[in-house]
Amino acid sequence: MMQVFSPRLALAAILAIASSGPGHAGDTAESNPSRATLQSKIEYCTYCHGASGQGYRAFYSMPRLAGQTPEYFENQLRAYAERRRKNAIMYSVAHALRPGMRAALARHFANLKPAPLGHGPSELVAAGRRIFQEGLPDDNVPACAACHGLDAKGFGQNPRLAGQLNSYTQKALMNWSKERGHDAAAPDPAAIMQPVARSLNTSQTAAVAAYLSSLK
Repeated sequence: MMQVFSPRLALAAILAIASSGPGHAGDTAESNPSRATLQSKIEYCTYCHGASGQGYRAFYSMPRLAGQTPEYFENQLRAYAERRRKNAIMYSVAHALRPGMRAALARHFANLKPAPLGHGPSELVAAGRRIFQEGLPDDNVPACAACHGLDAKGFGQNPRLAGQLNSYTQKALMNWSKERGHDAAAPDPAAIMQPVARSLNTSQTAAVAAYLSSLK
């Protein structure tokens, strides 16, 4: 059965996570949360991100988590919890998770491999591939593949981009400085992307997003 995003269900899930924060019984095993506790947190995540972490595409775009590199996954949860990355909903989720739970969630979603939800405009894919693989030398934009790999599957703290939702990638690139880097004293590793995102115009951003959404 296809999962339908419901703001009411999502809010209920977020409140449930917040109420099961660091002092909640059952999540006291710092490095190895119980299977039942982990499963409950996974279910909360899937309310917004899809049953297999494939993301959600409609009026709201929720990013794909499936296949994401664990290091990046954990880094971003910490960034939300420490308010270095701006998102009120994800702050409510992330600040209630212990480090052991963050690591367990990262491992779970890294191992999921659902098919991408769908492609962006096919006529933009070729242009997006060139930018991803070659960069834009005249605009001082390096090749995306240098950090994210030729297959865009990422490694270490460099995130997987392959199969990411077209609309989400566009939004993330166009709003980079609004959502990230909000604590200059504790910069996120993703700060390296700020000048890149700022250098891409709207059509270039759309092309890169279309290409990435076409990858498995």
